[in-house]
Amino acid sequence: MSRIDPHTNERDRGEVSRRGLLRTAGGLTAALAVGGATTALTGGTAGAAPATFTHPGMLHNWGDINRAKVRVAAGNDPWLSGWNRLTANSHSQSTWTARPQSVVYRGSGTSNNYTILYNDIAAAYQNALRWHVGGTTANADCAARICNAWSSTLTSIQGTTDANLAAGIYGWQFANVGELLRGYSGFDLEAFQQMMLNVFYPMNHGFLRDHNFACITNYWANWDLCNMASIMAIGILCDDGAKYDEAVNYFKTGAGNGSIQHAVPFLYSGVEGYDLGQWQEAGRDQGHCIMGMGQMGALCEMAWNQGDDLYSYDNRRFFKAAQYVAKYNIGLDVPFTTYSWGSGQNCAYNEQTVVASGARGLVRPVWAMLHFHYNKRMFWNDKYISDMYYNLVGTEGGGGDYGSTSGGYDQLGFGTLMYAK
Repeated sequence: MSRIDPHTNERDRGEVSRRGLLRTAGGLTAALAVGGATTALTGGTAGAAPATFTHPGMLHNWGDINRAKVRVAAGNDPWLSGWNRLTANSHSQSTWTARPQSVVYRGSGTSNNYTILYNDIAAAYQNALRWHVGGTTANADCAARICNAWSSTLTSIQGTTDANLAAGIYGWQFANVGELLRGYSGFDLEAFQQMMLNVFYPMNHGFLRDHNFACITNYWANWDLCNMASIMAIGILCDDGAKYDEAVNYFKTGAGNGSIQHAVPFLYSGVEGYDLGQWQEAGRDQGHCIMGMGQMGALCEMAWNQGDDLYSYDNRRFFKAAQYVAKYNIGLDVPFTTYSWGSGQNCAYNEQTVVASGARGLVRPVWAMLHFHYNKRMFWNDKYISDMYYNLVGTEGGGGDYGSTSGGYDQLGFGTLMYAK
């Protein structure tokens, strides 16, 4: 007999195996773990990569795509509202012209040109979605042109240490576009894979390996998370189990702040009836906390579509953090434990004693993915996540809908269209 969990205020259905769910549904019959894979980055956690990767299998699977296609064609909300946000965005027009660069710079003052890259990625992604959902080949052609132009031109990402952010954020985003275009006749998949392997992956891997030789706690959680997500996305794109395992293993046991126990360092049980988890950047500002929800959410969604449930890993640790961030950003109080860390190369002592109010209530399109997973897939009571999505964010747009600066492009968005259930 099921029971009500007093800490989550939900009916306890047990921790169901993600691979078991897929096997029961006939979805991922070949999803067996690759045995024995380890990585020096994580202390040797066993490999988790599926024997055969599912495609498309990053942020979207065929079920997501088909549901959106059918619901939009039928004129059903909220999918139709999500579709209308997509088609109204200037980036989603098939007339978008790519501006590929040989070298992308971030953090280099007057040399900065990374805005070109994130705008082109947003355009490629949005055009790919319009093709999948609306069936218009002009949009697929546009997305393919953008990807082909960059894969034949880009040679490196440079700048200050911010180049590591560019390689991470734009790495997982670009790989997701390639995944959506897989099999399209106008898309050069092999050239695109080589760009991801030769330009993005070495930077992602190198950052997680040595963190620019700084103190291991120097970099905020988002730095690790975007690079982990990029490695996972490249692994899926290239059917590379070792890279996929590298990302999963770092999530579970990595030394940096992006691994799950460092990203959520403090847990609180039964706070006004709900379990919460303090996010690593909670004392910094809320904009970066919300960014973290998007970066870790992307990692978890990609893993889910390959048969691994990181969403629930370590007794629902990320769920508790998402509830914490959402609760504070809808205007409610949350507990806070003093957070201390070492910075620079000499690990200079720092501490934060209160939750930060900067950018509180910032609207970003990261919450639909979390709400529709935790509440509609898992049937958990996600009170604060739900309130954040429905009452503050609303129908989600994407790059171009949330300002022109990089923060508005740190997520691909359009979660209402693609995740509503």
